[in-house]
Amino acid sequence: MEAKSTTTVTPEQPVDNNSQSLWEQIKEDWIAHKKDWTKPGFQAVAVQRFGVWRMKIEPKLLRAPFSIFYRFLYRYIRNIYGIDLPYTVQLGRRVIIEHQSCIIIHGDTVIGDDCIIRQGVTLGNRYLDTPFDAPKLGKRVNVGAGAKILGNVTLGDDVNIGANAVVLSDIERGQTAVGIPAKIIKPKSTVN
Repeated sequence: MEAKSTTTVTPEQPVDNNSQSLWEQIKEDWIAHKKDWTKPGFQAVAVQRFGVWRMKIEPKLLRAPFSIFYRFLYRYIRNIYGIDLPYTVQLGRRVIIEHQSCIIIHGDTVIGDDCIIRQGVTLGNRYLDTPFDAPKLGKRVNVGAGAKILGNVTLGDDVNIGANAVVLSDIERGQTAVGIPAKIIKPKSTVN
């Protein structure tokens, strides 16, 4: 069994999937999505991976047909399933988009390995004058339905975000946050 990491994802520590081929990444995502290629979340992740892969093709002229195909697939996923997941997102391994509809992910977002994102989630910027500020999610972050994570905030590994929470500040590893604005809740202590 793999030991849990105690580090968080930061701008200085980007997600690196260069060690895997496109097909290895897609196969791993397919397994994470319960081997169901029809799931909109799996399709969105696969298209995002394809978008990243095609940017490695040189020269640019050779890349052009792949870029046209990527743009078609990206718009299809966005317009039909309501999942806006651009190729510029730093997407970790085995990320699960559990449901479809109203999922908006800022292009500068960092999402760590094994995260779960549900319907109605927004990972975006907070202010118009800071358009490149985007959330950074650590590993195994569980984002509840309808949650909004806004601005340059960092969520540590194993963080849980409750449904419809609005996260406006950093959350440390292993914490659970709920509410508007999101506040940390303490786990109930067990009585012996």
